[in-house]
Amino acid sequence: MLRDVTVKVKLFAMLRERAGRREIDVEAVDGETVDEVSARAAEQAGIGDLLARMPVVTAVNRAYVPGDTPMHDGDELALIPPVSGGAGTPVHARVTAEPLSADRLCELVRNDAAGAIVCFQGTTRDVDRLDYEAYAEMAETKIEEILRNVSAEHGLLAAAAEHRTGAVPRAETSVVVAVSAPHRAEAFAGARAALDLIKSEAPIWKREVVADVAGETASWVDGVAPTVPEAAGERR
Repeated sequence: MLRDVTVKVKLFAMLRERAGRREIDVEAVDGETVDEVSARAAEQAGIGDLLARMPVVTAVNRAYVPGDTPMHDGDELALIPPVSGGAGTPVHARVTAEPLSADRLCELVRNDAAGAIVCFQGTTRDVDRLDYEAYAEMAETKIEEILRNVSAEHGLLAAAAEHRTGAVPRAETSVVVAVSAPHRAEAFAGARAALDLIKSEAPIWKREVVADVAGETASWVDGVAPTVPEAAGERR
């Protein structure tokens, strides 16, 4: 038996402006596709003419998906119009054992069109040091992918992130994320989203090390399993 579900649809840029709101709740039937729910949203928000003449990308639960992807109760659908800067939006990702420079990353994302630059530094605290281990090649690729997706979702002009490996003593920087955007809201949201995804999706591990008169004790910090994409039609 088919059941009614509610899908939250998020709108950005000119779609948001035309609809007069950032998100709408769309009533649908469980299993309806992204294209079908998008059509319902377009009719409800009065944006059908815009969708008809621009290449809009769709994302479900912050992952890009094709139009035939089925949707379920509680899903979040984002309609993402072409981004300022498009596919050429510059991103920088690096995993390194060298000390990190927030100033350098801020300069990397500086843009004449930017009204805001947000730079976040994560520093070691509470313990004598953190030992970081990474699958560096995959981590850099994943961080670059995250930055591109976040740039598209939040309308960023540029994004950069670096993560340190090896021993990071207390009060030193282990991760830096810097982004630029036309306005501060997009910059703050984009920086936070990038950091949260890097922490949950990039293959990087850390071990806390505490030193005392008896020597050092070390323990790996608990984490979460990264999200593994599922084939269209199998999501639940």
